[in-house]
Amino acid sequence: MFVPPSAGYDRAITVFSPDGKLFQVQYAQEAVKRGLTALGIKVKEGVVLAGEKKRGKLLEEVSIEKIFEIDEHIGVAASGLIADARVLVETARLEAQLNRLRYQEPISVASLAKYIGDIKQLYTQHGGVRPFGVRLLIGGVDTSPQLYETDPSGAVASYRAHAVGAGAETVIEMLERTYQEEMSLNDAVVLALKALKLVGGEITPEVVEVAVIPLSRKFRMLTKEEISKYLEQVK
Repeated sequence: MFVPPSAGYDRAITVFSPDGKLFQVQYAQEAVKRGLTALGIKVKEGVVLAGEKKRGKLLEEVSIEKIFEIDEHIGVAASGLIADARVLVETARLEAQLNRLRYQEPISVASLAKYIGDIKQLYTQHGGVRPFGVRLLIGGVDTSPQLYETDPSGAVASYRAHAVGAGAETVIEMLERTYQEEMSLNDAVVLALKALKLVGGEITPEVVEVAVIPLSRKFRMLTKEEISKYLEQVK
């Protein structure tokens, strides 16, 4: 009888398959690929985070978040299981506040990204738990604009621009063609909306979220009116 290569090895998070895979981590990666698209763009003037929101005539818009403020200088865009993202966001907020109490200064974006990556990695080592099925784009400004991504395995990487979710591959290809580090923060917002339109078709202020963290280190969600004005520049 034929036995699939994954037989038995996908039942426990702590067991490697003979070819060196942790199947539960791979399954978590697949969960992210089914999530709505989110992206981040870093330029010299700051960082832009943007994401698609779940659509539905009966859905209360305020109940769905894809972008979260961690501290006044750091934000997060998530794709995958948003319930998992919410847990990590609350953990990140607590760590950011504890850092202020311990050291009387804001936490660096890199330190926060590595902290969240360590938590995710911890959930790939123990029985009775499962990996977090979410990728986070962590953007902010400390000594300079920063953008990091954490995946379900706990890996942490720094990017100039990046995307996660169902349309990530298409968006990344577009960003590789059009991204310029010298562009303004406003141009980065327009580019982010163009990328979301590329994967989501016609977009409106009701189905996207956009946040900016400029050099002033003040996280800000754009209003629907502001998004509408940017959408006028999207062709």
